Amino acid sequence: MTETFSGSFTQQEPIPEEAVEAALAVLRHGRLHRYNLARGELGETALLEQEFAAQVGAKYCLAVASGGYALATALRAVGVRPGDPVLTNAFTLAPVPGSIASVGARPVFVGVTENLTIDLEDLAAKAGQARVLMLSHMRGHLCDMDRLMAICDAAGITVIEDCAHTMGAAWNGVPSGRQGAVGCYSCQTYKHVNSGEGGLLVTDDEEIAARAVMLSGSYMLYERHLAAPGPEVFERIKYHTPNISGRMDNLRAAILRPQLRALDTQVARWNERYRRIEAGLRGTPGLTVIERPEAETYVGSSIQFLLLDWAADKVQQVLRRCAARGVELKWFGAPEPVGFTSRYDSWRYAESAPMPASDRVLAGIVDMRVPLTFSLEDCDLIARIIRAEVGTVYQS
Repeated sequence: MTETFSGSFTQQEPIPEEAVEAALAVLRHGRLHRYNLARGELGETALLEQEFAAQVGAKYCLAVASGGYALATALRAVGVRPGDPVLTNAFTLAPVPGSIASVGARPVFVGVTENLTIDLEDLAAKAGQARVLMLSHMRGHLCDMDRLMAICDAAGITVIEDCAHTMGAAWNGVPSGRQGAVGCYSCQTYKHVNSGEGGLLVTDDEEIAARAVMLSGSYMLYERHLAAPGPEVFERIKYHTPNISGRMDNLRAAILRPQLRALDTQVARWNERYRRIEAGLRGTPGLTVIERPEAETYVGSSIQFLLLDWAADKVQQVLRRCAARGVELKWFGAPEPVGFTSRYDSWRYAESAPMPASDRVLAGIVDMRVPLTFSLEDCDLIARIIRAEVGTVYQS
C-alpha cells in the first residue's frame, strides 16, 4: 500500500495561552497604539523591544510593522540614497531586493554556493561596487560570518543582516543579526514567532537607532522607548529624518513577548524534526543534502535539498509525484515565480547579468516547510515519500 501524508504544510501551532491572555488585556483596555499609554504604563511594544535587545545582546531595538519594513528602515538609517548600489544575495526572497528598490537604490546580486549561502569569492570580487551589503540568511543558512565580516570591514562595507529565517540561530555563538551594523527579523506567521506580521530591528549604533525610531513614526515621543538612545542623540537627527510610519502596535507586541521567551524551546523542537527528515533523505540517489557547518547553530523551520544537474521536467515530476502523496515541495528552478520561489532574474525592476554558477544551484533547489505541527513520525513518513519519489524518477 502506498503511503500518503495528510497533514498541512501551512498550519501553525496555536498562539500560547499566555500570549492570548496578554492580547485580551490589551483589547480590554483599548490602548493598541504604542504611544497611547496610561500614567506609569511602559507599554507592550516598549517592553518587547527591551526584552529582545537583551535576548540578542544588542544596545537598541525597534519593533515595526513587518520584516520588510525593518529592512527598508535599516537601509535609510545607514544612509542609502536613491541610485545607490546595494550588494545582496542572488538567492533570497522578494522583500529583500524589494526593500532596496523601495528606497530607490539598486540591487547588485552576489552568487550562491551549493551550501545555499552567499558566495564569498563573488562578494570579494564585487566588494568595490557598493558600500552596503544586505545579507540574506536565506532559508536559515549562515555563511562563514567571520570571513564575510573580514571582507566587508576591509572594503568599508556596512552590513545589514536579513534574519527573517535565523531568529534563534548563531555563528560561533554570536546570535544571527549581531555581526553586522543592523539585524532585521520577521515576526510573520511562517517565521519563528508569530504575530501575523511584524518586524524587529537591532543595532549598537546610537545614530542608526535614533534614525530608525524617527523613521518608524515616533513623532517626538521617542522618550517612550526603553531600548533607544538618549534624547541628546535624537536632538542631532530629529529635524532631518522623515516620518515613514511603520510602528508595531501593543497588540502584536503582547502576542510576541511570551513567544520570544519560549524561543529556545521551539528551536530545539524544530531541529529535532529537521534532523529526522535530513536523516531520512541521506543516501538518496541523485539527491544532495545540505551539510550544516559546525560553527552554525541553525533553526530547522524549513529544509532544502538539491537535485543538482537534473533536467527541469524530471524535477517537476518529483514535485508532482510528491504532491500526489500529500508532500508539498517548492522549487526555485522554475522560469516563472510561483508563490515565494522567485530568484534574482525574476525581479525585472532590477538589472542583472546571467550568473551561470548560481543558476546551476538555483535550478536544483527544492524547499519544504517544517511546521511544529508535524510529529516526528510525520517527518519520517515525509522523508520516506520524498526518498521514494526522487529514487523512482532518478532511476527512470
